[in-house]
Parts: sequence; C-alpha cells; structure tokens
Amino acid sequence: MKLTSFKFEVPKEQIALYPTKDRDGSKLMVLHKKDGKIEHKKFKDIMNYFDEGDTFILNDTKVFPARMWGNKEKTGAKIEVFMLRELNRDSLLWDVLVDPARKIRIGNKLYFGKDDELVAEVIDNTTSRGRTLRFLFDGSYEEFKRQITEMGETPLPRYIKRETEESDAERYQTIYAKHEGAVAAPTAGLHFSRELMKRMELKGINFANITLHVGLGTFRPVEVEDLTKHKMDSEQVIITQEACDIVNQSKARKKNVCAVGTTTMRAIESSVSTEERIKAYNGWTNKFIFPPYDFSIANRMITNFHMSESTLLMMVAAFGGYEHVWNAYKVAIKEKYRFFSYGDAMLIL
Repeated sequence: MKLTSFKFEVPKEQIALYPTKDRDGSKLMVLHKKDGKIEHKKFKDIMNYFDEGDTFILNDTKVFPARMWGNKEKTGAKIEVFMLRELNRDSLLWDVLVDPARKIRIGNKLYFGKDDELVAEVIDNTTSRGRTLRFLFDGSYEEFKRQITEMGETPLPRYIKRETEESDAERYQTIYAKHEGAVAAPTAGLHFSRELMKRMELKGINFANITLHVGLGTFRPVEVEDLTKHKMDSEQVIITQEACDIVNQSKARKKNVCAVGTTTMRAIESSVSTEERIKAYNGWTNKFIFPPYDFSIANRMITNFHMSESTLLMMVAAFGGYEHVWNAYKVAIKEKYRFFSYGDAMLIL
C-alpha cells in the first residue's frame, strides 16, 4: 500500500477541540469487519457487544505535562520546549523538541519560570528540531521533577488551536492512567468512565493493563510513498505476566479480546509467542503495522478517528480491512463524527 492511499480531508468543524461533556457520551461507530456493516451508537453502549469472560487490554501510561516555555539567554526569545524522554536521571539529561529550532544552538542556555529558577543547557543536536538538554539543578531528583511538572503544560496536540485549560489536565488522561511517561494520551481510552467500567466489571468483563509510553513517534509524519521504507521511533513497552495470564486465559476459552487503542495494539503485537499468545516483555518497540497484516492477539479493537496519512490510520485499516475502514471514514464525515484525540470512537468487531 502507498502513502497516498490514506489521504483524506476532514472538515474543519469536525476536528474536536474539546472533549464531550461526559467521557462515555461520545458517539460510537460500530464497524463489522466481516461485511462492512456500520451501526451508530453511544460509547456507553459498548458493553452490549461483550460478555462475561471477554477481556479489554488497556494502556495505563500516564501523560506528563511535557510542554514547557523557556527564554533564551541574552535575547530573551520565547522557546517552546517539548520534553520527549528522560535520557539520564543522574545527569538530568532530556531528549526534547524545541521551536523555533533555528534559534537554538549547542551551548545556549534556556531559562524557565517567572524568576528563571530553572536553567538548562543545550548539549547536543539530535535532529532538525530535536535537542539534548542538561538541566542545571542542585536539589534532589524529586524536587526537580516537581518543578518541571509545575512549570509544564498538558501537551495537547498542535491542531487543537486554543489555550490549554485547567480541565485538560484531567480530561487528556485516561481514568486508569498509572505509570507516567507519555507525551500524548492513548486517546481511545479517554472514553471510559468509572461508571461504565464498573458496569463492565459487574458483567464479568476482564481488564488487563499493559504500558506503552506514547512518544512523538506515534505522530511523526510518514514522508515516503512506499510504506515499507518508513521507520517508527521506538517507544517503551512493559507487559507484565499478570496481564498475559488474563489475556491468554480469554484466548484459551475462545472469548473476545479487545485492544483499546492503536498503542495497545502495537504493544501486544510486539510480544507474541509462536502459539499466538502474548508474552511478558519489558523493552522497546518500533513496530509499524500497515496492510496487509495478520493480527495474533486481539480480535476486536477500539480506536478514535485518526489523521490523514497517519501510522494510526494505517494500523486501523490493517485490522478492519482497507475498504471497510475507508468507507467508515466517509460515513463518519457525512454523519458529522468528531475527529482526532478529543473526538468520537470506533469499535471494530
């Protein structure tokens, strides 16, 4: 498949700038991959498609306030710093993106906070926009982390063209987020409310938690027409034996296994045994899934409506079938579904 096979236009008014009032109140499109049939529901109706013994796999990564604003020494120019990844805890080294990148050179110092109470030095150029920063901080690591957390903003995607609001800190986070390390939310999970999960538990539905710390690799644009030439950035994955036991038991009993989101799907497909069972894993994955692809673990999937030409859309097309998913996106635009991170959801059966 080629990159241009995944190009489409979303009407501007259908790009969700805010979440729905209630987490589980968003629209839900149900796509049957066998015949392409489409149903229109509310997200809270999702439990009607699952029974006792079925398992949902959730990505319990937690978004940290990764967007910071600094000032360049001497000129005072305002610089956006997007904290990507901690490289070395002892040296306080971080992999970051800076914007505007052309103004930042090795050796430059950046000052953060109203009284410049935090200083960082640029020590390396990693990519055109990427840099390595060393933070100059005398206190403990806990004090340093508390300071950057207080200074940082919720890292809403750039297409959400509005000021970050207080409510975003809670709503751009799943209710089951546990392990901090993501710079973007696993958005399919944003639709789950506590009430809905409680009702699912009472029905006998299982939840298995895995962790994939979402990095910018998930959103990096594909710049090659031949998809086999695209390289994904690596993201950290942790799959516990406990999660494996829950999932594999469901599979052994011929029950449904549902991956909540593309990040969950990429994580579980990165650690599969020869018997098509999920294995415990602690490491990194740069797995890129696009059509055609045979999935081993989940037979169902929940996902949001993704950007044109994105790796997320490619994975969804691999799972639901290119023609069916392409048609579903056309229907979503016609039926005024809301797109992207704060948008509506799709369940693929």
